[in-house]
Amino acid sequence: MRPIQFDPFGEPVAQGADQGGTGAVSRIALRTGVGLFWAMVVVIVAARAAYFDPDFAEKFGSVASLIGHLKTIVGA
Repeated sequence: MRPIQFDPFGEPVAQGADQGGTGAVSRIALRTGVGLFWAMVVVIVAARAAYFDPDFAEKFGSVASLIGHLKTIVGA
C-alpha cells in the first residue's frame, strides 16, 4: 500500500491522478529541460572564459580602497 500524498494545501492527492499516461512525455520534457539548462551553463561559462577581463579585479580593488579611504576621512 502506497503512503497517502498531500498537495501543498494539505489536501490528499488521488492515487491515480499523477499517472494519466503522460509518463513518457513528462520524462522527455524533464530531460529536455535539464539538457537545456546544462547547455546554457556551458555556454555562459565558456563566454565568461573567452571574454574575461583581468583588469576588472584591479578596478574593483581600487574602488574598494577608495571607499575605505573616504570612510577614514569622514570618520565612519
